[in-house]
Parts: sequence; C-alpha cells; structure tokens
Amino acid sequence: MTQYPDAKVFLVDDDAGVRDALAWLLRTRRLLSEGYDSGDAFLAEVGSWSREPGMPCCVLLDVRMPGTSGLALFEHLLTLPWQACMPVIFLSGHADVPTAVDAVKRGAFDFCEKPFSDNALVDRVEQALHQSAQVLAQRQAQRAVQQRLDSLTDRERDVMQLVVEGLPNKLVADQLNISVRTVEVHRSRVFDKMGVKSAVELANALRLP
Repeated sequence: MTQYPDAKVFLVDDDAGVRDALAWLLRTRRLLSEGYDSGDAFLAEVGSWSREPGMPCCVLLDVRMPGTSGLALFEHLLTLPWQACMPVIFLSGHADVPTAVDAVKRGAFDFCEKPFSDNALVDRVEQALHQSAQVLAQRQAQRAVQQRLDSLTDRERDVMQLVVEGLPNKLVADQLNISVRTVEVHRSRVFDKMGVKSAVELANALRLP
C-alpha cells in the first residue's frame, strides 16, 4: 500500500487510452489519479486553486498535445508560487527526449520515454509524491512558525533577536535598557509562544527554509 493514501496523480494526456492505462497502472499501487484530456483543462483546474494542494501530488504530463503543449503547460506551472509542491514527470516519445531533458534541467522531476517500464514509472511517481509530501510539510512548518512569530509583542521580538544572537540575559538587559528579570520574563514567554525549550531550538526554528 502506498505511503500516502490521500495522494493524487494528475494525468494530462490527450490520448484517452493512455490515461486509462496509466490510471489502471497506478491503481495497482493503490494510487489515486485524475485525468485531463488537454493542457488547457488542467490549467483551468489549477487556476481555481487559491493555495497549494492539500495533499501530496504530482503530474504525469505528455510533451505533445493539441492546444497548450506539455512544455507550455510546464512553463505556466513554473510561475505558480507553490509549484514545488507538485512535481512534474514528462511522458515523452523518442523525438521529444531532448525537450524533456531540457525541462528536467528547468525543474521538472523527471521524464519517462515511451514505451516506459510500468514498475519504473510508478516507482518514480512514488518518489515524486514523497518529494511533494516533504515540501508540503515544510511549507506547513513555515506557516506555523510565522503564526507563532505574529503572536509575539514588539518587546518579545527584540528580546528574541538578541537571544538568537547568543547574548546572555545581562547583555540583553543592557542593550534594551530593561532589568534582567524583565528579560527573563520575556525570554520565557518567547520560548512558550514559539514552542521551544532553548535558544538553540529557537534559532533552528527561525532557520526553516
């Protein structure tokens, strides 16, 4: 069973037979999928999203399609602020391999040349979903840190900055012209609000990428 039961694979290919075959293949690994018969149809879908997807996901994208090509769609996806949450795997014919390789250099997760090995393709899909899950978790952690930072008062922020720089309470008090006891109170509140127990943990939390 897949590690991410709520994950979804978006299949973007104008060939219904290919989409059906891919959907069946993914079901053998308990992976959910959703098909789109054109780049325009998928653009309409992602254009309705107000933020990054709420589950790990990736895109299996055909290079050549009528209308918006796979490459043009990929260029648009690269402009989305949450594109890293949705890795793209290109499905390419032999003639499209150089194009697919170039897309990988520009940020695509990988490409699979048709006809592809079923097991190898699904393995790469699962790896892409793992990457998606990691990015989503990282973004969630960043939001949690920001929410905690927003809860700090201005004075608590001042104390936090000096604590992170490694200053002892006495020097913090001197720089802010407050008592050591007041620094201790603010420091304790900062640790509590930020969910940490030490200055090292606090510094690590603030260094989240």
